[in-house]
Amino acid sequence: MDVAALSSVGGLGATARSPQVAPSTGASAAGPSFAEMLGQVISAGVNTIQAGESAAIQGLSGAAPPFKVVEAVMAAQRTLQEGLSIRDKAVSAYQEIARMAI
Repeated sequence: MDVAALSSVGGLGATARSPQVAPSTGASAAGPSFAEMLGQVISAGVNTIQAGESAAIQGLSGAAPPFKVVEAVMAAQRTLQEGLSIRDKAVSAYQEIARMAI
């Protein structure tokens, strides 16, 4: 997954110590929206999986060294496992909300 998209989380502790600033009216001043960030992370994941597939095909044809193939396939596997765990958490949260009494 894209670590650069999550690097802004590291500065959260510093904002607690800084003086309060009035919130801006424009969402672009604060950075990308949640939908934009989610889209970037998803496209990075798709690119990682596609790179793993192409490396596997190149490895079968002998055009890529075995260690590059293993690195790309392992990165694709990690990305897929992360996506599946996020999906499982989202389904679990939906089921929990569905069980709530109205």
